[in-house]
Amino acid sequence: MRVRRWVPPLSLVLAALGIAVSSYLTIAHLTTPTVLACSAAGTINCEKVTTSAQSTWLGIPVAMLGLGWFLAMAVLCLPAPWRSLSPIWHASRLIAAIAGIAFTLWLVYAELFIIGAICLWCTVAHLLAFGLFVVAVVTALAMLSAPEQEDGT
Repeated sequence: MRVRRWVPPLSLVLAALGIAVSSYLTIAHLTTPTVLACSAAGTINCEKVTTSAQSTWLGIPVAMLGLGWFLAMAVLCLPAPWRSLSPIWHASRLIAAIAGIAFTLWLVYAELFIIGAICLWCTVAHLLAFGLFVVAVVTALAMLSAPEQEDGT
């Protein structure tokens, strides 16, 4: 099944924006959180979120994990994998999207209920991950429900 023409560019733009935001958050984590253009007081507090115990996982900055995930999604969202007839590309994209949104849900929970603050940059990354998840799931569902054609395409 062929995907709609707008799907590969949209997914690639979402992944590229995620790379940009995650790169910025990674740099902020590795240098100083004061470079974040975000409030440092009240509920909206990027510094509190990016310096919390939840800002690392197994000693790796969460922002760096996000950067790696968005880079992987960018590869999976290139036009060639979208055109591929091999199910491995489509399954990999779907599995990665599900894993990404599961981790995103944990991070949102941590922000709201453990840290008690919200990072606007993190929220942008979460929304981009959600967008990639929606594209991957909707496309996978469309592929599963598409009738097979007799010529094998």
